[in-house]
Amino acid sequence: MSNSLSLSRRGKLWIGQFRCMASPCEVLLETDDEAEARALGEMAQREALRIEHKFSRYRDDNIVHRINSGGETVEVDEETARLLDFADNCYDLSDGWFDITCGILRRAWSFADGAKIPTQRQIDLLLPHIGWQKVSWKNPLLTVPAGMEIDFGGIGKEYAVDACLQLLSRHGDCSLMVNYGGDCHASGPMADGSAWMTGIENPHRPGDASAVIQLKRGALATSGDVFKFIRQNGKRYGHILNPNSGWPDTNSPLSVTVAAPTCTEAGILSTLAMLQGEDAEAFLDRQAVKYWCYR
Repeated sequence: MSNSLSLSRRGKLWIGQFRCMASPCEVLLETDDEAEARALGEMAQREALRIEHKFSRYRDDNIVHRINSGGETVEVDEETARLLDFADNCYDLSDGWFDITCGILRRAWSFADGAKIPTQRQIDLLLPHIGWQKVSWKNPLLTVPAGMEIDFGGIGKEYAVDACLQLLSRHGDCSLMVNYGGDCHASGPMADGSAWMTGIENPHRPGDASAVIQLKRGALATSGDVFKFIRQNGKRYGHILNPNSGWPDTNSPLSVTVAAPTCTEAGILSTLAMLQGEDAEAFLDRQAVKYWCYR
């Protein structure tokens, strides 16, 4: 799929497709108006690219780079402040298991082909630079100590899904669903009351669906290590890392999909479930959410 928007017709839906955030992205629109479908698809693409540009850790020309450069106090804009507030709440509610300062662990962990697990020494050198409680955040002023970083990668794509849905709902007059890399949010049922159909990828047979979900309103998000893991000495090490230990839980599910009112909420719950290891299902049961857990 190219970076440019492609628009196609499937039954009563127009589907706008593009690539962003290292994922195939699509917007499904129930409208007979091709011009409206193209305008909304292009609007979604621009918004997704804007969010990627603004919050990517791989750029040197955005707010994240400014924050991570040298321990200075940075005054952030309202949108960034909302994400920081959300991350702060998630840190508190998860007892520190969700921590946007733990992205620095990528210096020790690589999940490229042929990668090996790091040594405990490599991880121990990074752990002192992790801990949201060490950051000073009082809206709109943020100070990240020198040597530490923030990383919105754990919530960025889900945030983009929700933001794009809200934007298109304000400018369009049709039912729609936003689906970025399998994380999706539906504005409501179709005109005839029927649900949107979306599949959950089978972690044992990537590319195949293990379940087909009928979604009338709300969101789904999936966390897992189907494609990013290291297998060594008979153990599987996934890419979702515990910020306290620097290690993944080798008893984690292959993937967890959660249904919630927003994609951002669903993504947090699915990620936290992965961190619970063998207790993932018990954790999700306590949250009283609908979920699909594969081991």
